[in-house]
Order: sequence, then structure tokens, then C-alpha cells
Amino acid sequence: MADNPTDSGGPAAAADTNSSNSPKTLSVAEQLEQLNAARKLVLEQPAYYDRIVKGVLPIIGPNAALPLRRWGAEFLAESLATPVLSTRDKENLVIAVLDTLRSLLEGVGEDLIVLKACVGAAASAYPVTLRWIIHNSYYAEPWEQMTAIKSRILNIWDSAPAPIKISCIKFAQRVVLAQTASNGMEQKYNGLDVSLNMIPPNHNLLDPRHLEAEATGLLDRMLGVLQDNSSNALMVDATLNCLSILIRTRPSTSNRIINAILNFNPLKLATMSPMTPTTRMHVKSMEKTTRMFLTHLIKRDPANPFNGRIQQYLERLMRAKAELLDDARKRALSEQGYPMDAKRQKVEGAVPFVVPPLGPGPHSLASVFTLTNNAGLQAFDATLIPAPLAAKISIRALATISPAVIDAAINGVRDRLAALYAAGASDAAAATAAVAPSVLNPATAPLGVDDDDDDYEPDLTPAEDTEQILNKLDNAPPEVPLEEENHEDSAALALGPFKLPSPPATDADSASKAVPSLATRLFELLPHLKESAGRKKAGFNRLAGSQDDRDWFATVIIRLATRGTSNLSGLFPSERALIKQEDGTVRPGLGDAIREILYNHVFEDWRRNIDTAIAWLTEEWYCDQVAKATAAGNGASLQMHYEKWALRVMDGFINYITAQDKLLTRFLAEIPELTRPLLGKLKVLCEDPTTVQLALTSLLYLVMTKPPAKELALDMVGEIWTEYEDARPLAAKYLVKYRPGWIEAQLSRSNGN
Repeated sequence: MADNPTDSGGPAAAADTNSSNSPKTLSVAEQLEQLNAARKLVLEQPAYYDRIVKGVLPIIGPNAALPLRRWGAEFLAESLATPVLSTRDKENLVIAVLDTLRSLLEGVGEDLIVLKACVGAAASAYPVTLRWIIHNSYYAEPWEQMTAIKSRILNIWDSAPAPIKISCIKFAQRVVLAQTASNGMEQKYNGLDVSLNMIPPNHNLLDPRHLEAEATGLLDRMLGVLQDNSSNALMVDATLNCLSILIRTRPSTSNRIINAILNFNPLKLATMSPMTPTTRMHVKSMEKTTRMFLTHLIKRDPANPFNGRIQQYLERLMRAKAELLDDARKRALSEQGYPMDAKRQKVEGAVPFVVPPLGPGPHSLASVFTLTNNAGLQAFDATLIPAPLAAKISIRALATISPAVIDAAINGVRDRLAALYAAGASDAAAATAAVAPSVLNPATAPLGVDDDDDDYEPDLTPAEDTEQILNKLDNAPPEVPLEEENHEDSAALALGPFKLPSPPATDADSASKAVPSLATRLFELLPHLKESAGRKKAGFNRLAGSQDDRDWFATVIIRLATRGTSNLSGLFPSERALIKQEDGTVRPGLGDAIREILYNHVFEDWRRNIDTAIAWLTEEWYCDQVAKATAAGNGASLQMHYEKWALRVMDGFINYITAQDKLLTRFLAEIPELTRPLLGKLKVLCEDPTTVQLALTSLLYLVMTKPPAKELALDMVGEIWTEYEDARPLAAKYLVKYRPGWIEAQLSRSNGN
């Protein structure tokens, strides 16, 4: 949920981009240089978006120089459209920039680039603002600003140049998406999770019937381009591209859109004006966009009742295109004054693929498998392409190649390898012949030496006598049979068991650095799980992970945060040893890191995630109680988590509670333990006259249904009676019933003083 929009936080953010005096002392070029550095910073670290966007708002206002206004408008459009921010962060951003966005749009004679970027930013901001107003009806100023922005954009729509008109069409599409009923499919598309279904019938500021009627009128205005058979290809293409999402996610608009498209003639321009290259390009663009739109509609929904009419329309469109555009094809060369022999002859059949043979060596292994002689391709370093992209390219290329080409390539590489083998064999034979001894020439050979005696070597060693031979036989090792000898050799050559090396030991510093990424990865699976069917009431015998849904995985995450590192099971005997640094500082451990991300997850939509918050605090209380019982005997100091995080959760949503909210009463009734600081947070509600009754009725509910907290709740009612004059009538009613005589005692004590 968004923070209070009156807290801008601008000065702190401005310090990140420019100093407080920099707009007075720096030139426009120097300011742009600093602003570009700020943009680079937020692109690298999205956590700075809030501070930097709010900090540059005074610099890019309507009174700033034109280059600064252009930069600011484009930066706002880029920031509001970024998908890296959570819903809560984007709501904070949008509420803060609405005033600046309105001032830039309402400027007289504003630059076209500024207007175009501001309209794009408003298209991203509209559903976010509507979502914020749905949950925060007590603060009407953001909705008034967005209404003024919407009126300004709709007024300049018809008279604006083409780039701004295209942005206005996109803005109208986002308004129609946000103000019509959905079919539940829009969560697949980023930023389209706001619809008419989210608005309660009794909302203070929003009337669903009025918003739906306005969306219908805007849709008719968008379809006017098609109904008038406009010849402006840019407007037609932009409208068709925006209508595809409406048909996919808003069933109530599909009939009107399809009827308008089936009555549209994209080839009308070809019959009204001469067929110039510009006209031909516009006609082909409108025809192709219309045809692709309807073709994908048939493929996506084969059971659509309009498919028969759409198929007939496409057939008529193809025939009309052939009649109007085929006569504009190239004429024969003889008709254009060129001789017939200059015409390129048509190739009969496809040219067969042939792998060129290898040239003279030497050759590398890569050259054997290279199928082309193109020097440019051979010089390209394929290692520069990332492995996943190279795999995709290879798969798609192989899928489009015919089997004949693949067989030709395989046979060509096989022939190359055979040629290299034959060449290697001939080279080996030549080398053997070169080192072989040559035959002696009888004419020059020494006397008494024949050709057959070239292996003769004289034996110059004296012969051994019989005694020496017997001594060698006595000292020789025993003979081993051939089978045993072969067995011993094979046993010596056999491989022993293979063992992977042990992983290196993780030191405290590397483990602490891995904690944030480990905690973040736990939540990556959560959005992809199915919604829970409903609250399960199986009592104490239920299983925490009985179904594969979001509640199950949230329970796993909560128990990893509370039990996994709490030393209850002995698995992590010293969590603090993993996070204490050499300089004495302490980084958050795994449990605290998961708790922080879990806290942010709860407050992305706290009304929807209140069950997760209650389950989390229940687990924290349980672990605190078990830890106290475990440490009672050894006197060890413990760090308690329940009260700390319960107070943070109360601080997170207490400022956004409205008089009609019953979630506060439910939250106080279901958390396991109530403390005086926790109930003291209810005093914030007593400062607003509209929420005093909610605070006191919540305390009365605790008095009636939660006996352990009865006295503490009555003490809090007494403090409210003492400190807040507006709350005294209702508080006195409860005190008279449950603590008779308490008010009289307080009055007599104050009179005595």
C-alpha cells in the first residue's frame, strides 16, 4: 500500500542528483550531465527510483528550460513504465509525480516531445492511481489530479500531431482496460491487473456505472478510426495494436471491436487515389495489420462464433488485394524498353548443395567441418554469442533445413575425412619407404657381403659356460602361467572407485554475502503457484503443506524464517557466527533477510495478504516460547522476534485503516499475544473522528472474546477516555459496563488535584 502522498521525500532525493543550489549555479548542459548520471544509477540500482524521481521533480517543472523539460518528461515515462518496481513502490512514485505531470500537460504551447512523453507517462500512471484510490478513498486529491490529466489528454487527442495521437490512443486503451470488467487473464500481462471488478459498489469517490459508461464512450472513440474507413495508416495500425489486448482480456468489448473491424476496408485508399509508392505502402500496411489481427484471433479462440464471418472477410480481403495490387507489379522488360536478352534467365530447379573439397593441407579440425568458403563467415568468432542464444539459433536453423541438404553436408564431411585418411596413409607409406635400408649395389658392395647379409651383426660377447647358465636358472623367479599373468596385468590396470572432491568450506563472509540472494530466490516461485481455494478449518490435525498452492509455500517460507535458524532443532547452532564480520559489524542473517522480504510481500497488498501476516506472527510467537523454555535451564540470552515484527506490521497498515475496515478487529483477535505497546498503536486511530469507533469496537471485541487480553484492553479504553475528548462518549459506555465506578474515581481524583 502506498505511503501518505503528502510525504514527498524530495529533498533527500534531490541530494542524489543535484545540490540544493545547483539549478542556480550550473548551466543546462551541466545539469543534463548530472541528470543522465542519475538515470544511469537507477537503471543499475532500482532501489533509488523513489529518491531520484522525487528529487528531480523541482528541476523538470513547467518553468524549467526546454532541454530539462524534455529530459524530465521522458524520464517520468520511463520510470512509471518500468517493470522492476513493486506495486507499492510504483504507487508511491505515481502519487508523487501527478502534480508535475499535470503542470507539464497543461502548459500553453508546450513542446511536442514533452507532450508525447507526458501522455505516455499518464498511460502508465492511470491504472496505478485507480488501484490506489480503490484502497484509499479517504484522500481524493490524487484522483482529482488524474481526472484533470485525463480531461486534458482527451481534449488534445483530435487536434494533436500523429505521434501524440498514437500516445493518446494508448492512454485510452489503458483507461478502457481499467474501467471495464475483466476475465481474470490480465495478470499475465504486466500492469494490466486493474479492472472494474476491484471497485466496491459503495466507494466514496468512484461510481462503477459512471466509469463503465465512460470506458464505453472511449472505446467507441477509438473505433471511430475504423468506422470512418480512415486512410491514415499510422492511426489504423496503432488502433488495431491496442485493440488486441482488449479482446483478449475484456470479453464485454469483443463484439463491438470485431464488428467494427469486419466493416472496415483497409483497401479503400487504393480505389480513391493513384497508386503511388506511398499509397501502396500505406495500403499494404493496413491490410497486413488487419489480416494478422484477425488470423491470430481465429488461432487463439477456435470456438469464437465470429470465426465464420472472419474467414469470409479474410477471403474477400485476399481477392480484393490481388485485384488492386497485383496490376501494380513490375511490367515485363520489353514493355519498359529493355531488350529481352537482358532478362535474367529463370533457374530450372533448386541448385543442389555441395560441400567443397578441402584444398592442399595442412588442415585443422574446424576446417574439416566448415561447409562454406566465405572468408567473412570463417573469420567470425562464434564464441562471442552467448550459449543459450547460439542453441536457439542452431535449433531453428536445423528445423528449417531440408533433409536433402543435411544428408549432403554429412556425406561431404565424410568424404573429407576419407580423403584425409587416404592422404595420411600415403604419407606414412612414403615415410616408411624413406627410412627403409637400401639394397646394396653389387658393383660397389664390399667383397664377401651379399644383399641377404645386411642384418648380420658379429657376436663379440664371449660364450657362457655351463656353470654360469645353471647359476642363472637357480636365481630366476618362478614361472607364472599365462592366464595368471594376464589377470594380474588387468587387475593392475583396473580403475579404482571415483570420488568427487569435497566442496570448499564456506567462510562466514561469503555465507553472509549469499544470504540476500538466497532469501530473494525463495520468493521467485510464489507468484507462479495457484491461488488457495479458501481458508482451511481442519483444526490442530491439519498439515501445513497439504496442497500445492500459495498458502503451502508461504508456510514453508515462514518456517524457514522462524524455525530454520532459531536453533530449535540444532541444525544451525550459531547463526550469528555466519554474519559477524571482521570489523565488528553484523549483517542480517538468513532469518532476518527472509523476514524483511516477507514483510514487503505482505504489504504489496496487505488486505489480501493479512492471512499470511497472521500465520507469520503466530509462528514467531511459537518459536519465541519454545526458545524461552529451551534457554531457561542454561541462562542463555535470547533475541525475541514476535513483538518486534508485530509492531512493524501494525505500523505498516494502521495509517491506511478506514472506518469500514474489519481487518483490524480480525488481526487483533487472531494473533497469539497482545501487549501494551501493540494495543497502544490503536491510539493513532483515535486522532481521526471517523476511525474512533473502529478502535473502540475492536477493543470491545477483545474484551468479549479474548479473556487473557480483557484487562489490558480495558486499560487501553481507559487511556483513550483520558487522552481523547472526542472518544469519551463511546469509551464511557464501555467502561460503565465493564468497570463500574472507574470514571467516577478518575473524575474525583482530577477534581481533588
